[in-house]
Amino acid sequence: MTVVSKENAEHYSWGEACDGWHLVKSKRLSVIQERVPPGCSEVRHLHEQSEQFFFVLSGCATLEVNGEIFELKENQGLHVPSNTPHQLRNRTQTDLHFVVTSTPPSHGDRVEVQGSQES
Repeated sequence: MTVVSKENAEHYSWGEACDGWHLVKSKRLSVIQERVPPGCSEVRHLHEQSEQFFFVLSGCATLEVNGEIFELKENQGLHVPSNTPHQLRNRTQTDLHFVVTSTPPSHGDRVEVQGSQES
């Protein structure tokens, strides 16, 4: 066993200058710490198999889930069931840091969905 952190976790970049660190990457579980700069977002999508839990460490996430808008602040989270369209945005002027837990892992289980519910 190894203690894991952003400093020793596998890093990847995504979207518009966003960062992710794989804290746990196994066949049945994925835990990723992510950073989203101000004004950036992911594309609206769903996961056919994976359910996810988003938990904000700092900043504020705007999370559209199946047409409903949620504002998640520090120490708040939201569960997104599988087959549920969603899109995360950082509409603030500071970096958003959050953890997303997926079971099973969501990489390779992503279907883009048209029609963002917010502008």
